[in-house]
Amino acid sequence: MKKRIMPLLISIFIGIIHGSIRYDWFIGILYGILIIYPLVLTMINIYYLFHPKLFLESRINDLIIVFLGSIYGSCYSLVDNITFYDYTETLCNSEIHTPIYTQALLTVVVLLIIGYIGYFILTYIPLSKMSPIIIVLSISLMYIGVYENILWIIQFINKNGWLYCILPINYIIMVIKTMYYKVNEWKHIDSTKTYDNPLLNTLYQLLFKSTLWPIIGFVLSWFVLGVVLMLLTLFGQQPNYFIQAYFNTSEWNLSQKISPDNIYYDEHYLCTVAARGHKKIVKPKRIGYRHGHKVIVNRQLCIANAFEQILVEILPIVHKHIRKFYDHYGYNFATLIHNPYYEDAIYICMKPLEWLFLLVIYIHDIHPEDRIAMQYTK
Repeated sequence: MKKRIMPLLISIFIGIIHGSIRYDWFIGILYGILIIYPLVLTMINIYYLFHPKLFLESRINDLIIVFLGSIYGSCYSLVDNITFYDYTETLCNSEIHTPIYTQALLTVVVLLIIGYIGYFILTYIPLSKMSPIIIVLSISLMYIGVYENILWIIQFINKNGWLYCILPINYIIMVIKTMYYKVNEWKHIDSTKTYDNPLLNTLYQLLFKSTLWPIIGFVLSWFVLGVVLMLLTLFGQQPNYFIQAYFNTSEWNLSQKISPDNIYYDEHYLCTVAARGHKKIVKPKRIGYRHGHKVIVNRQLCIANAFEQILVEILPIVHKHIRKFYDHYGYNFATLIHNPYYEDAIYICMKPLEWLFLLVIYIHDIHPEDRIAMQYTK
C-alpha cells in the first residue's frame, strides 16, 4: 500500500513547492495531482519495462494509469477549452475544435477498446490456459490499440498537448512490457501436442515459437483491423474513418480542414454577456467588431453602447466615474455568467435600462436609429 501512496505524496509535495513559488499551496496541490503525478506514474512504468521480473507487480500501476488517464484527459480538455464541435462550427473566444472528427468517434473508441481488451486478456489470463492462436490474436488486438494511440500522439504532441499523450505513451509501454514478458514466459512451457495433419502441425509448431509472436501478431493485426472496420460500417461508420477521424479536423497536427474564425464575446460587460443567450430571447442581429474581434450584436447591446457614446459627449466626467465603477464590479460579475439561461435572465433584467437608454438617445439625436445602427461597425 505504501508503494502506491508514496508516488502521489511525492507529487503533491513537489506541486506545493512549485505552487508556493508561483501561485499558492492550493494551486500547487492541484498541479501535483494533475501534472506531476501522471509523470511519476510514467517513470514507474518505464522502470517496470526494464525489470520484467516485476511484471505481476506492475499490473496495479497499469490499472491506476488507465483509470486516472481517462479522467485526467477530460480535466485537461476543460482547461484548454477543447470542444466537441467539428471544424465546420463557428466557436467563440479561445474555444478549440475537437481533435477527433465526431462522426468517426465510434471508430476511434472501438479501436481503443479493442486494444485494451487484447492487453487485459494477455495480462490476466495465464499462458498455460491459452492456446498460441489466442495469444497471437490478443497481440494483434494490442497492435491495433498501438496504431490508434500513435495517431493520437501525433495529433496532440504540440505546445501543451503532451499532457494528452501521457496515457497513449503509457499504453505503448504497457504493450511492449507485456509482449516481452509473455514471450519469455512461454519459453518455459513445454509443448507435447502434435497433429496428424502435417500442415496443421507445422502451423502449430510455428505459433509455438514465442519469438515470432510479435511478427505474426503485427501481420494479423491488419487483417483483424480490416474486419473490424467492415463491421463498423453496419453502424454508419466508413472504413477510412480510421484515418479521417484525425484528418477531418482543424487546428491540430494531422488536420486538413480550415475552420471559420472564432467569434469574440467580450466577457467584461453585462450587455455583451446577455447577447450570448438563446436566440429566440436575445434576438442577435448581426456580426459586429469590437477591439478588432468579431462579436455577436443584438439591439440591446447597440443601444447600450450608443447611450455610452452620448454620455461621453455630453458628460465626460460623469462617464469616467461610472465607467470606473462598472469596470471594477461589472467585470467580476459578468465573468461568472457562462450559462445561456443566466444570460437570458441578464438580458431581461437589462430591459428597463435599455428603454431608459433608448429614451435618452431619441431625445438627444435627430436621427437616433442611425447612431444605433453604426455601433460595432468598422
